Amino acid sequence: MGTSDPLAEWDYELPPELIAARPAEVRSTSRLLVAPLDGGPPSHRTFRDLPSLLRPGDLLVANDSRVMRARLRARRRSGGAVQLLLLDPGPGPVRALCRPARRLTAGEELELPGGHVARLLTAPVVGEIVIELDADPEAIMAEQGEVPLPPYIDRATTPEDRAWYQTVYAGPLGSAAAPTAGLHFDDGVLAALSAGGVGFATVTLHVGAGTFRPIDPGTLARGALHTERYTIPEETVRRMEPIRDRGGRIVAVGTTATRALESATPIHARVPASGPGETSLFVRPPYVFRAIDGLLTNFHLPRSSLLMLVGALAGRERLLDLYALAVRERYRFYSYGDAMLLV
Repeated sequence: MGTSDPLAEWDYELPPELIAARPAEVRSTSRLLVAPLDGGPPSHRTFRDLPSLLRPGDLLVANDSRVMRARLRARRRSGGAVQLLLLDPGPGPVRALCRPARRLTAGEELELPGGHVARLLTAPVVGEIVIELDADPEAIMAEQGEVPLPPYIDRATTPEDRAWYQTVYAGPLGSAAAPTAGLHFDDGVLAALSAGGVGFATVTLHVGAGTFRPIDPGTLARGALHTERYTIPEETVRRMEPIRDRGGRIVAVGTTATRALESATPIHARVPASGPGETSLFVRPPYVFRAIDGLLTNFHLPRSSLLMLVGALAGRERLLDLYALAVRERYRFYSYGDAMLLV
């Protein structure tokens, strides 16, 4: 008899103390669980070992979107506190998540520190609004914005989070959450990859509102996620083409880079098309990957679309076995946690 909960097969037990509240003191000293895609036994390494675990001629493709200091604290004219999470950097009107959303109305003005004002252009819909700020959104975020740490990191943000929650290769500003698989890289690892003949290229996918929303049965039925914007640089496509010609491997750094690459690669194509696009692609078994041959990723929440994406590559049962192993071996989970390499 089937379960009434279609997400139950993507559940797993995680002791709360394994949720990392802070990153490793040195990025590349985080642990790395290596799981061969041919079914071979997993091994326990550190992230600094990554260059030796890849082959000369492989290409890593990472998401270089820069995280915005997107969390703003505001007050209603009546005195009630409102928290805003900007979802794009502007200029002009910007989308935002608001909490609490109840009783907010279109046309209302919220007061920000320093005398700035945010005017609501729309009423909240599932907690999302469109606002207009009285100054450039990027300038206001730089002045008073906080790093948008995920809710499972149960502590106040600190000045250190501004560096911790950003990749060392971050480029275009626009994400409301970090592409966390990339947080483990430091300059030493990047130099060792280059010295070992492993390439490193980037795409840009701006992580949006859907990151903060749980998967529900309706999402499963639709087979589509929230829409996010991406760009595939021509240079990245040019670097992928010869690797495909000689049988090398494309290894995505994180689920967001994977979604961008897979979304931009037409069926039966060998490489993605360059340029900007939007994607609502929901990768889950039995998805057949077109653009990637391996994946470097963090450990993800139960019942999440991110877990399903990794399960589409590794196999659901194999992945949950690996997660059980990671729990037994006391790996650290989620955004500031350890990583897994599937090749």
